[in-house]
Amino acid sequence: MTRPALLVAGTHSGCGKTTITLGVMAALAGRGLTVQPFKCGPDFIDPSLHRMVANRVSRNLDVRMCGADWVRRTFARHSQDADIAVAEGVMGLFDGGGGSAATLAKTLDLPVLLVVDVCSAAESVAAVVHGFATFDAGVRLAGVICNGVGSDKHRETVMEAIGGHCAVPVLGCLPRSEAVTIPSRHLGLHMGEEHPLTGKGLERLIELINTHVDLDLLLRIAGTRRHEEPAPGETAPMVHGAPVRIGLARDGAFCFYYEDNLDLLCAAGVELIPFSPLADDCLPPGLDGLYLGGGYPELHARRLSDNHAMREQVRGFAESGRPVYGECGGFMYLCRSITDLNGETFPMAGVYPFATRMQTRLRSLGYRRPQVVRDCLLAPAGTVLYGHEFHYSTTDTNGEAVPAAYALDADRPEGFMAHGATLASYVHLHWGRTPAAAARFAAACRQAGGKPADF
Repeated sequence: MTRPALLVAGTHSGCGKTTITLGVMAALAGRGLTVQPFKCGPDFIDPSLHRMVANRVSRNLDVRMCGADWVRRTFARHSQDADIAVAEGVMGLFDGGGGSAATLAKTLDLPVLLVVDVCSAAESVAAVVHGFATFDAGVRLAGVICNGVGSDKHRETVMEAIGGHCAVPVLGCLPRSEAVTIPSRHLGLHMGEEHPLTGKGLERLIELINTHVDLDLLLRIAGTRRHEEPAPGETAPMVHGAPVRIGLARDGAFCFYYEDNLDLLCAAGVELIPFSPLADDCLPPGLDGLYLGGGYPELHARRLSDNHAMREQVRGFAESGRPVYGECGGFMYLCRSITDLNGETFPMAGVYPFATRMQTRLRSLGYRRPQVVRDCLLAPAGTVLYGHEFHYSTTDTNGEAVPAAYALDADRPEGFMAHGATLASYVHLHWGRTPAAAARFAAACRQAGGKPADF
């Protein structure tokens, strides 16, 4: 069976792709349709916005990081009970090579709607659309949405130019509107949990889409997929022992998690117990492990530091030899301190002797393939893991020699180990290619808790 689906892409970052994607999802949901959102690439922020408007968990679809088979099965599994699937692209349509929106569109046979920012152009927009439509014959550019139209005359000029030179229909032209602008910061747009579009802002966005975009044509385009989807299958691995409880740090400081990783842990017999290093004064009882994801600890450094009880409990948990896993922001929290852009230093959990310092410029960005060089919490030596790195902070090791489980490009050490079962890194891993990582994490927690390995 082939379900209606499409991909909303852009000519470049900042063209309004995310805002229009959110508007389309919300407007379709407003028609009573069940909309399954997806995000191309390793992004954490846009999926939270998708969830805000579609009321369904958005899934990352990254061919480069997770592989085509995983992407196909994930797409099939999560869209099978939806009326339509809407995927948001990343950067410009063809940017990113094997991780591009174009690659995803070809992998899933998704018709593409191209968002074009027309604020500072008129007839030239036709040349842009023509170029995108003909650049790769394997990508099916099925429609255009023009964003940032300044007047009726501007709209007419743009539509006439596209209609006269391109065989791609224009589904709509959206006027400029500050009312639906989503605020941003150093790591991107604000998270969905922060409600960056107020009630009236979202209402205004839905009104703009309903008024200026031909949703009936959009739905017809979504129904033109030609390839049969694979059987969705089940999330693997399955449970291999007694249930275990892992504390999941989840609040404004720790909010970057791939939902598929959490599903893999649950399939391995894990009960995820949310807690807040910001607000809670103690860890939940009976935990066998901890998972601290990425997020914005630097924005909440004072509150995290002032919560002495939680910092001490996390450090004591790690020192007890029970498994602790941290990524990026979680890694920073496990370090000795965070220094913000004002030069103020805040003590953190102190599991590692490192000091982290925020910088004004991006320090690291890109896909990573950690080579596991030491047996660790997630994998035995010799394993290749897959993930993405994106951070503004640097780390001072203070001359301390801490064993590293990973080697990255040019033999850069990463994945630092402590107290026998703590592992933390700047790299956000996706376990789609390596589901055994979730099973190994669960097994380590099971063993630490003295629970049977098999039923």
